[in-house]
Amino acid sequence: MNEHAVAGADRSAAADPVDTPAVAGDYAADVAHNHGNARDGKPVPANQPESKRGTMVTALRWAWPNTLPVLTGYLFLGITYGVLMATHGFPFWLPIVTALVIYTGSMEFLLVGILSSSFNPLSAFLTAVVVGARHLFYGIAMLGKYRNMGWKKAYLIYTTSDETFSVNYSARIPQDEHVDRGWFYFWVSFLDQMYWVAGSAIGGIFGSLITVDLRGLDFVMTAMFMVIFLQQWLQDGTSLRHVAVDHVCELIGVVGSLAALLVFGPERFMIPAMTVILVSLLAIRRPLERRSKSEGEQ
Repeated sequence: MNEHAVAGADRSAAADPVDTPAVAGDYAADVAHNHGNARDGKPVPANQPESKRGTMVTALRWAWPNTLPVLTGYLFLGITYGVLMATHGFPFWLPIVTALVIYTGSMEFLLVGILSSSFNPLSAFLTAVVVGARHLFYGIAMLGKYRNMGWKKAYLIYTTSDETFSVNYSARIPQDEHVDRGWFYFWVSFLDQMYWVAGSAIGGIFGSLITVDLRGLDFVMTAMFMVIFLQQWLQDGTSLRHVAVDHVCELIGVVGSLAALLVFGPERFMIPAMTVILVSLLAIRRPLERRSKSEGEQ
């Protein structure tokens, strides 16, 4: 074998990483660094969770800070509700059960009066429908976000309270951190419900021992709504252009409610206001979806 053949053989060996153990090891490390571990024959980014548990934990880590304002409000309101049930003579477990099953704060406060008076099934049903009718708007707004959620969808619908809707609707889920949207929405919904259940349990268990005046504590819910509303408003922008383009839904809600209040008065404005808002949102739904789609493609 001449020296040219030997040199060619050496170059061939160096070019083939499989035949050289050291080079093969470097090659495998480089592939793992740039493409991550293979899953089902496909490369996976190195910082993507490797298991279902990792996906759940990552989503929980990002969801929990978004629920802290709800934690503050729900604990106080839940305790108030539990105390109210206890002072009306109901067993400590009843506010816990209703917090799990009904999970509609406004209706649960009204439930105290309904259970304390002579029971009227038709009146209770109509009250529940009127109080819960606002969830129609939540459902319309979350149609796109809750699409393709699998088994989580039923629970997400069931636990869509006012505050949970506000958090999930306005949340900015980081895509570069591989946060699963379904698990993010699930944890926000689950944590919010547990805050309410925990507050109701504390109030129901220790309600009979509390003697301080709790009047006005229910204003916590109104204050929390205002904070969430202002946070979303500021997040979407405050310039004249943003007000005219990005705050259409908020303006419909405010103007529709004020108009109904002026026309029908404070005792009868709720249903007309919700009707005006619902019809208006349905009328502009298609244009808003087209604008959102065009912005996403840009």
